[in-house]
Amino acid sequence: MKNFPIRFVVALLSVGALWSAAAQSRTPVVTARVEPDSIGIGDRFDYIIEVEKDLVQVVRFPVYESDDTKIELVEDAPVDTLLREGRQLKLRKRYRLAAFEEGRYNLGRAQVLYADKNIVDTLWSAGDSLRLEVGTFLIDSTSQSIYDIKPQKTLPFRFGEISGYLMWLVVILLVLGAAVYGLVRWLQARGKRIGDLFRPAPPQPPHVVAIRALEALHHQKLWQNNRHKQYYSGLTDILRTYISGRWGIGAMEMTTDEIVEAMRGIELPDKAAMDLTAILRDGDLVKFAKDTPDAEQNEADYLKTYYFVEETKPAEEVPATDPDEALKMQD
Repeated sequence: MKNFPIRFVVALLSVGALWSAAAQSRTPVVTARVEPDSIGIGDRFDYIIEVEKDLVQVVRFPVYESDDTKIELVEDAPVDTLLREGRQLKLRKRYRLAAFEEGRYNLGRAQVLYADKNIVDTLWSAGDSLRLEVGTFLIDSTSQSIYDIKPQKTLPFRFGEISGYLMWLVVILLVLGAAVYGLVRWLQARGKRIGDLFRPAPPQPPHVVAIRALEALHHQKLWQNNRHKQYYSGLTDILRTYISGRWGIGAMEMTTDEIVEAMRGIELPDKAAMDLTAILRDGDLVKFAKDTPDAEQNEADYLKTYYFVEETKPAEEVPATDPDEALKMQD
């Protein structure tokens, strides 16, 4: 009798353990319904699945997939927890669907995936298959007549429909005509024609191109930033381009010695010939021998190139003067 309380407590603990194990091993209950179960074409309805399960049990609701275009998924709502009492949970999954064809549909029974310890199974909803009725619009043919679609009606053409557009078109043409006429008169006053506006600009003389290139090279300040190789490459390229354009010599593809030899047959001032050789030689030393000239030499080679172009450019043609006018000017 002294051990009775201890045995009673042990018995209660055993019963509680068995009750907990039984609760965990209880299969979840699946129910499903359709709200509403009768709709019209194009209307929406809810397909609802509810599961009552233990806290440790795992269920997965299905993903709605349908190859039938008669019923389409509109919204896949998240899982809601409707009730929680101790270890018991009640979950709900709602699918918003829409039907687009009249008829009666057998949606079958709902199913969920169930997993508990080493058990993986598919659970079906209790009860019969879910059914949906989709109705259409009812037309009382006794009180309303049904007619075929009428063909497109052809209306007669009226000038007033386009008169406004024609008026604006005439105004635009008049403005364009006046602009063209004014342009022609302006060109004639200057001895030109309309075709002159579309002619490409004549190429600039080689010495003009060279002088502008030298000025642009001077503004870059290359040798001032220790970029001597880039400076002399630009300087000699300008000089070679000028020689090619001025005398038709392929200086861009020639070496320094070849250029000097080719220029011997051209009449040049002595100083210009010496400056040409000096500039090309200094450029070779900087580009290939990595020579670093001082500031005075950099400026001197620039001025030599500039004056070489100025001294060898073609002489400007002076227009011939009428002898009678020359006599008048002397008088």
